[in-house]
Amino acid sequence: MSERTNPSETNPWLTALVVIAILATCLYLVVRVLLFLVSSAVWYERMISTALFLAESFFLINCLAYLGNVRRVLLGRNQKATVSDTIPALNEYPPIAIVVSSYKEPLEVVEANLVCFRSLTYPNKHIYFLDDTRYELAKENDQTMQQYRLAIDQLCCRIGVNLFRRRWRGAKAGMINDFLAFLEGQPPPGCEFHQFQKVCTPGTEKYIAIFDADMNPLPDFAEELVQIMEANENIAFVQRPQYYSNFENNRVARAAGLQQVIFYEYVCEGKGAQDAMFCCGTNVMFRRKALTSVGGFDESSVTEDFATSFTLHTNSWSSAYLNRLCAFGLGPQDLGGYFKQQFRWALGTVGLLRKIIKSFISNPRAMPLAKWFEYLLSSTYYLVGWAFLVLLICPVVYLFFDTPRYFAHPGIFLLFFVPYMLATFTAFLNTLRYRTYRRRDVLQGLLLANVAFPIYIQASLLGLLGFRGKFRVTPKSGSNSLPLISLWPQILAMTATLAAAVWGLNRLYYIREPSLALLVNVFWCLYNFWLVSNVFYFNRAEDTGRGTLVPDK
Repeated sequence: MSERTNPSETNPWLTALVVIAILATCLYLVVRVLLFLVSSAVWYERMISTALFLAESFFLINCLAYLGNVRRVLLGRNQKATVSDTIPALNEYPPIAIVVSSYKEPLEVVEANLVCFRSLTYPNKHIYFLDDTRYELAKENDQTMQQYRLAIDQLCCRIGVNLFRRRWRGAKAGMINDFLAFLEGQPPPGCEFHQFQKVCTPGTEKYIAIFDADMNPLPDFAEELVQIMEANENIAFVQRPQYYSNFENNRVARAAGLQQVIFYEYVCEGKGAQDAMFCCGTNVMFRRKALTSVGGFDESSVTEDFATSFTLHTNSWSSAYLNRLCAFGLGPQDLGGYFKQQFRWALGTVGLLRKIIKSFISNPRAMPLAKWFEYLLSSTYYLVGWAFLVLLICPVVYLFFDTPRYFAHPGIFLLFFVPYMLATFTAFLNTLRYRTYRRRDVLQGLLLANVAFPIYIQASLLGLLGFRGKFRVTPKSGSNSLPLISLWPQILAMTATLAAAVWGLNRLYYIREPSLALLVNVFWCLYNFWLVSNVFYFNRAEDTGRGTLVPDK
């Protein structure tokens, strides 16, 4: 990885660009509200225009939130300097538990993970492998499963890693909670523990570092996190970023990795600056006392990390974010794996929305207003699928049915929309270019998110209805193409937008009026067609070899 730009070295040009983008967005939002209020239409036109207004407002608010985080980061201090210069160095090394919960992960993935754990330079570490594989399931081949179980035993013994099993209930959250009970001296019935690490006293750990089975830390992962938490007794956890090691060799993993970059670079730093960073499930260190004070991880959600973070914050605990790359893992290898990952994230975060609103109404002083706003943004983000669907439908409806009719006068709309789009898109690309990521790679991440809009719609609807779902591990090996029948929503969207564009061009040729409105909506139909058609670019079986994330120099 190339040397990153020092965030403390403020770039005046980039800061000015972000401020211009914020002003352009605010101005467009005001104009959009006015256009909506003064437009006159019959009831069915009003319904469509209201849906469009809400969809645009959703994107505008999220855009302002992102730009606000970027500005906060650009004007803030370098976190590296904060840790090394202002926080006292460690005189003692309190015991920490390094924990990974695994559900039938490939043996090569587990071995690479445990070897990295053993290579950590922190001197007082206790390493635990939590094997959550369900050996008792009748549908599994008994001999194969027993061979896998024996291989795990031998692997942990050879590397010197403690092994913990329990009677299965729940998923990752349940396993970690059962392990916490074991550390507290209250092991659940049916648990099994093998101490393969010679120097280890279970139950003495002050902190617990949690990893996914495919996430491999660099040797110096733990020291700075303990340093931060020792300096502030109110910090419940410190989150570090994650990057995908199959970034270079797989187009889905590459695009998904760039989505991670967008999230971990500015969004997380901005949230961390407001004490609103939430746990991302891996590469995170918890204060054991904080977890036990709230009863452990929230088992009611498939995104237990996000739900537990909310519980900790509403119970007066703080969090922190250290934006320094110190762990590599495997991203989804194909579109099917990516859709499963995004479905689980969307279902869990949107599913927490009702709890957040209810908690705010009952106890608004539990957190500062800025922190409530950050949680509201995070829990509603995956409603983006609905917003995208509205933007797909509206130009199609206009071109076929001339509804709503106020689109026939788009001059004022374009006068403020074009500067907003140019300013925000330029700011977005250049803020990540400032962190040494290539613009074309960032665009791939955005394209992958767009083709997942049916997944976001389905998951967010189920989340709002209170459907919990089941925890499903993202596949770590193999790359396959999805059958076309499973992509019917994307194909339907492509067919509708292309047909509308052709119809609009015919209207423009034969009728000619209103020419500007027709041109604008034909453009949007063709643009949306291109966006969704990228589903075929990503839906290809590829080499699944590992690579390295190397930002452009």
